[in-house]
Amino acid sequence: MSRPYVPGPRRFVFTVGDGNDQQVSVGDPQEAYTAFSTFFRNRAADTYTIEDEPAGQSLVLMPGRGAIARIEATGRPRSEYLRIDRANRYLPSAMLFFENGYAGLDHFGQWFSDLADLDAPPETRGATRAATITTEAAAIEAVARIWADSGVVDASDQYYVFFDSHDVDDDRAERAELLKLIEFLGMKRVDPPAEAADGEVWVRTDTRLDAELERWS
Repeated sequence: MSRPYVPGPRRFVFTVGDGNDQQVSVGDPQEAYTAFSTFFRNRAADTYTIEDEPAGQSLVLMPGRGAIARIEATGRPRSEYLRIDRANRYLPSAMLFFENGYAGLDHFGQWFSDLADLDAPPETRGATRAATITTEAAAIEAVARIWADSGVVDASDQYYVFFDSHDVDDDRAERAELLKLIEFLGMKRVDPPAEAADGEVWVRTDTRLDAELERWS
């Protein structure tokens, strides 16, 4: 469950493992993001850690591994890992963490409880992630998350277009997850028009999804 943002000051510790930690006290998420952006860009490291010590939460950016980790040390301790395929996604993940901690990253991508799962082929990761979703409500939410990242509704208002203008080599794990979820939900996939990009997935609109997509728009 998301925890409400409480106005600052809030304290964070930024580390890269060289002993040159930086402690900051900030009044809002944007101030924290600005401080961390400078910290991140002024160092060349394989791992960057943001610790929210009072909350018992951390975010670990691992450019050397192509991944990030989020850690909850209090209550029900847990760690989850996410493959990062584009370098420009590291700092946005930090902003989400500053805004709402561990829960702020719920919909950032495909999280796995085992770091080794990230080494599987994209299609395997996607199918594995889809297999963890066992209710209609969770499946609809996951489909909406994927759509919100790169989706549109076509001009006729009859089809959801996922991965709009993307090549087939893009978003392979998300596409594999989506196809399994469409099957699970019994949604109708259709052939895209000839002019569509080869990575697009077209699905007939479904009233079950409309309200969720509205929330993500």
